[in-house]
Amino acid sequence: MSNPEDLGTFLNRWAGSNTEKAGVAETVMRLSEACCRIGELIGQGPLAGALGAETGQQTGADPQKEIDVRANNLIVEALKGAPVATLGSEELEWPLPINPGAPLAVAIDPIDGSSNTDANTSIGTIFTVLPTRCQGADGSSFLQPGTAQLAAGFAVYGPFTSLVLTVGRGTQIFTLDRPTGRFLLTSEKVDIPTATREYAINASNYRHWDEAIRTYVDDCLRGRGGPRGKNFNMRWTASPVADIYRILTRGGIFLYPSDLRESYSMGRLRLVYEANPLGWIIEQAGGAASSGYERILDIPPTSLHQRTPFIAGSRTEVEYVVRLHHDPHGLGERSPLFGRRGLFRI
Repeated sequence: MSNPEDLGTFLNRWAGSNTEKAGVAETVMRLSEACCRIGELIGQGPLAGALGAETGQQTGADPQKEIDVRANNLIVEALKGAPVATLGSEELEWPLPINPGAPLAVAIDPIDGSSNTDANTSIGTIFTVLPTRCQGADGSSFLQPGTAQLAAGFAVYGPFTSLVLTVGRGTQIFTLDRPTGRFLLTSEKVDIPTATREYAINASNYRHWDEAIRTYVDDCLRGRGGPRGKNFNMRWTASPVADIYRILTRGGIFLYPSDLRESYSMGRLRLVYEANPLGWIIEQAGGAASSGYERILDIPPTSLHQRTPFIAGSRTEVEYVVRLHHDPHGLGERSPLFGRRGLFRI
């Protein structure tokens, strides 16, 4: 790509003379600067210290890592110069005031997939920008549905660092040019293929899934001779940003369902700062995102750290899973030819 546009130029072109958009653009730029610093830190690996060490604290059901804390601090510092009233973070129990009275609120997962830090596997940062409510002082800004988002994005720290962004005009992918420290536009209009032969799920949890998810996976496993009539590949990285990035670039479906375990009964991903931004990015690229029963962006949050099941990716595949949730016997295993015997069945 010759002379690609950088992130700042793209955002300025989008914002124009609109004051609200200019504030969003400035906030995204601040977040991108924090992502650059986080990427540099992760890139040092063990030279930066024990980034994968547990701090002894919990963030919901997950142990907090040293990299979670350091990334969160870098983001807080970056946002001090942005028009952001308050920050909601996976690493903070309560919203943190930044610039009271400012028009925007930011919610983040500073490090998505932090359990993979020591394994040198791709991890990332997820963020969403929302309008404030009540000056952002009481945390109510984070209790807006995903349809209220003004910008959403995620960074992936892998062999190269990418920033995936939507401001409601499609989904764009920027790649970090390390010598200049600038994010350069490398995919302006991401378009997820409507159909796929690839799915991502943690199959070790098969015994805990509900019937709809088991039926879907069984159908995929049966391949060309099964009800789907084609062979599937399975992928799973345990870093949602890495799986979602792959889906954006070549199609597929990502499933993180609720299951029978107590801590998973309401799903695993956080609605406000994980599922909503990822869901909007997927939709803006022509895909779909659902809990299995309803569109992710339509779910009204009741708390900052609320969890949700999350199924997202190629539209036709997501729609198939949603239909299974509403009628698990209407698709998939609809014939004695396809009995309830799967690869993971006991």
